[in-house]
Amino acid sequence: MGKYFGTDGFRGEANVKLTVDHAFKVGRYVGWYYGRGHKAKIVIGKDTRRSSYMFEYALVAGLTASGADAYLLHVTTTPSVSYAVRTEDFDCGIMISASHNPFYDNGIKLLNGNGQKIEASIEERIEAYLDGEIAEPPLATREDVGRTIDFASGRNRYIGYLISIPSRDFKNIKVGLDCSNGSSSAIAKSVFDALRAKTYVINNAPDGTNINTNCGSTHIEVLQRYVVDNGLDVGFAYDGDADRCIAVDHKGNIIDGDKIMYVCGKYLREKGQLNRDTVVTTVMSNLGLYKALEREGMRYEQTAVGDKYVAENMLENNYSIGGEQSGHIIFSRYAATGDGILTSLMLMEACVEKKATLCDLAKEMKVYPQLLRNVRVADKQEARENPAVVKAVQAAAEALGNDGRILVRESGTEPVIRVMVEAGTDDICRKEVERVVKVMEAEGLIVE
Repeated sequence: MGKYFGTDGFRGEANVKLTVDHAFKVGRYVGWYYGRGHKAKIVIGKDTRRSSYMFEYALVAGLTASGADAYLLHVTTTPSVSYAVRTEDFDCGIMISASHNPFYDNGIKLLNGNGQKIEASIEERIEAYLDGEIAEPPLATREDVGRTIDFASGRNRYIGYLISIPSRDFKNIKVGLDCSNGSSSAIAKSVFDALRAKTYVINNAPDGTNINTNCGSTHIEVLQRYVVDNGLDVGFAYDGDADRCIAVDHKGNIIDGDKIMYVCGKYLREKGQLNRDTVVTTVMSNLGLYKALEREGMRYEQTAVGDKYVAENMLENNYSIGGEQSGHIIFSRYAATGDGILTSLMLMEACVEKKATLCDLAKEMKVYPQLLRNVRVADKQEARENPAVVKAVQAAAEALGNDGRILVRESGTEPVIRVMVEAGTDDICRKEVERVVKVMEAEGLIVE
């Protein structure tokens, strides 16, 4: 990760860590970089944060000053920007969003011409420009100054695309949608209504400051209560920019990303659409997912934490489905990035096609108890490679055997070592986590 760009774009508190000046300069560089040799076309979407409008105007000023044309999708989802880029011949896409973060944060996500997260090499160039290490790009003049074009029609085409994907409609199925007062508020209900579901929607009245506030995929308990209290068949909760989805069955059980990958992976395999019978996960997926996949004769691959790494693995190996426990799921046949609304449609199709409830399909996967402890240390590498710590981790792994696992990794953003254990019981998880943490403490590696 770079100085400004992490695994999910340039993100931080608006006008504190991420400023209007940053946004203007990102626009300046992107407009110049993609406009070498031709007139660049850049498409922009934003979520419902109050600061998203501010950053949109700053980006547009930078882009057009460098001679690029800026096409505005307005309030929309990250996957809709990805769709527009790869189907409408844009050079680049920009999404203004901090995803599941609180409203006062914001972010700039850059997508390449294939609708995927932009290459690290380009992010490095932008960072160098932000730090004054690259000369100012030339300003466009006269007829070369860029234009701003209203492109709301692009969002409508994306809605039509989503509606075309399921092989059957959802007539009379009672579906609850928690739109997180975010991007999906402008899209999700239209899609489910068109597919003839009985759609019940909550948290779809964004005011600029209520995005992700006690709602959406990060506060799934709200949708759990709503589904049970209203006797709904299923519910789906999205995050702020709707690239994630967490589901709830009719009993109020949570169907997280791991269970979604199991249900959809198995369904795709039965249809002959699971390339090489493989599901791509991160190392943080639950052990129960791996055991369920093995039982069904499916393979899996693991990547580092971050949907970016999942997407890279899928592209390189032409895999069909991959994702994270958080509900960021990629279906490569239909999209180049995670898409929360698409994920909910795929789950619905599996239920309708198999004439089963989501509860029935998901209960085949047993979730192993999991405990994650974040330990603040002075030096991450020293703590992870300490001989006594390595020995303690090995002892924990041997004690867990085939009925559990331990994962010790460095945080990518904080001076923290993450110690995660999965096992048959909560007590075993606690015991093995404490085994490692106590050694780190005894070795003087932990700081307050």
